[in-house]
Amino acid sequence: MTGSAARLSLRPFLPADAPVLAALFRAAIAGLTGEDYDEEQQDAWAMAADDEDAFGARLQALLTLVAVQGGAPVGFAALEDNRHIEFLYVHPDAAGTGVARALCDALEALARSRGTKALTVDASDTALGFFQKRGYVPQRRNMVTRGDTWLGNTAMEKKLAEGTRQ
Repeated sequence: MTGSAARLSLRPFLPADAPVLAALFRAAIAGLTGEDYDEEQQDAWAMAADDEDAFGARLQALLTLVAVQGGAPVGFAALEDNRHIEFLYVHPDAAGTGVARALCDALEALARSRGTKALTVDASDTALGFFQKRGYVPQRRNMVTRGDTWLGNTAMEKKLAEGTRQ
């Protein structure tokens, strides 16, 4: 990964990104969720990227943006049906450098420009504070099964103001 001094840019997902983003997804889970999820939970969560072709197909079916710094992907985010943030992941080496903020800003702007009045996200325990600071309000606690393992997340919603950036 590159340092935070390199310029960050956003671009659309390309099919060739699938293996790199699958590895980034797994690295983000392993490197950023250790305080909130045990190793079994992390492994269950990360297995969504084990089939890189299926993972890539899922990202291609969504409006997916890739954050690139110094020529290398450092994060990605995806919007489903213009109303739900399905993915928002940043490589641990780029955490805290504004990558997640830039990706979220872009998804919110895209959703707003398409007439979306509110965005939802199912935030992991690790991401809960990030989304709350951005104005997302917790709606309910969810328990989801991945393999034989239970994972918790929080369904959140943010009302989008028309024609303004937040």
